[in-house]
Amino acid sequence: MSLSHSSSSSDVVLRVNGKRHEVTVDNRSTVLDTLREQLGLTGTKKGCDHGQCGACTVLVDGERANSCLLLAVAADDRDIVTIEGVADLPAAQAESDLHPVQEAFLKYDGLQCGYCTPGQICSAVGALGEADRGWPSVVTQDTAAGIGGAAALDAAEVRERMSGNLCRCGAYGGIVEAVLEAAASPATANGEAR
Repeated sequence: MSLSHSSSSSDVVLRVNGKRHEVTVDNRSTVLDTLREQLGLTGTKKGCDHGQCGACTVLVDGERANSCLLLAVAADDRDIVTIEGVADLPAAQAESDLHPVQEAFLKYDGLQCGYCTPGQICSAVGALGEADRGWPSVVTQDTAAGIGGAAALDAAEVRERMSGNLCRCGAYGGIVEAVLEAAASPATANGEAR
């Protein structure tokens, strides 16, 4: 752990999109503000700033996180993937410059104004990974058994798993179709892209 701190600031190491960043942060700074203001990564959007809209969703150690609620000091020495890094995830490099989830969002017009799109895409990648790990949702038929991977997702599962991300334009139909296609994609099978 690299954390050294004073009463008001800390030196932390954030590994963002595969790059190591040593930064001094105000102890009250969130990951969202640190990404945008100190690292210049503005793809992650500030929506409600209260963890309710999901526009700021990033992946932290492979799991979804609302970056507006996560303090930068709590992300010290952890791996963060933002929308700028999604296309560089392993299986995304196999067939396209984009991640299969990004390709599917384009195909099914899950974008509209695009403000929520970075958070939606990061959340979808995280949700597919959670399904591959067998994590149930509240609509999973047998929560004790979990789910048999992302390919086993149906529209109800996708809607539930993406319910923490709001689309102000109402692109939900396209987003559900996009996530279902990415879930069934051979390029993302067996968790290779997640």
